[in-house]
Amino acid sequence: MTPERQLQPARVMLGRVSVSRFILGGNPFGGYSHQSPERSKDMVDWYTMERVKEAYRKAEAAGVTTHLGRADHFIMRALNEHWNEGGALTWICQTCPGVGPIEMGVRNAVAGKARACFIHGGEMDFRVAHGETQEIRDGITMIKDHGMAAGVAGHSTATIRWALDHLDVDFFMTCYYNPDDRTRSAAKTGEEEQYLAEDRDAMAALIQQLPKPAIHYKVLAAGRHNPADGFAYVADVYRPGDAVCVGIFTKDDPDMVQKDVDLLETALRARGK
Repeated sequence: MTPERQLQPARVMLGRVSVSRFILGGNPFGGYSHQSPERSKDMVDWYTMERVKEAYRKAEAAGVTTHLGRADHFIMRALNEHWNEGGALTWICQTCPGVGPIEMGVRNAVAGKARACFIHGGEMDFRVAHGETQEIRDGITMIKDHGMAAGVAGHSTATIRWALDHLDVDFFMTCYYNPDDRTRSAAKTGEEEQYLAEDRDAMAALIQQLPKPAIHYKVLAAGRHNPADGFAYVADVYRPGDAVCVGIFTKDDPDMVQKDVDLLETALRARGK
């Protein structure tokens, strides 16, 4: 695609935080392929610190202003180096069980200068299923007390419905699929994941009911869908003010982020969004 035809993602607001509606996801940087152990190892081997920063620069060149990444020290170091080298990505921090309790994830978000923070989807699914929700409530309070936009993620519609009924958040991270039984463990179980059309349709319907912005994620079923088809579905579900989070693997295609931005923006604009 020639430079004059390249598209720039629009901007939306999460609370008081301005983000690009195409958000660069972080799963590939940490080796979370959601495909196979071999694919995950390939991502770990590929994404050195320098290649992560190169992906950040490619994202910014495509008009992406925002990165959604884990509250771990690898991502914190990569972002700090990127900023020191002139980059300006806004960080949306994801707490994660591998880092420690929700409180630790929030503290890392604060230390790493995140502008928004949300509670990990697996953690949410597990705690909501078992009625262990006080740490979720405390985490949202802590996020807000530090001036960040606050959100929660969920793979299950039941998780998002609980958050809708019980929390005051600035945004919802809505997974198109419920691929793994996170009621058994907040972390992945290691079993083969399922990407069912009925789960996607159920979350799409719930998104229409949410009073705050949704960040649509796993919209390409972790690389299982043709991107053009996946983004066409997103465009039908998308509401003005929502955002879309997509991870990229530059080993497969060094221009993947610009191509994905173009596909998403073309699909959205075709529907007047």
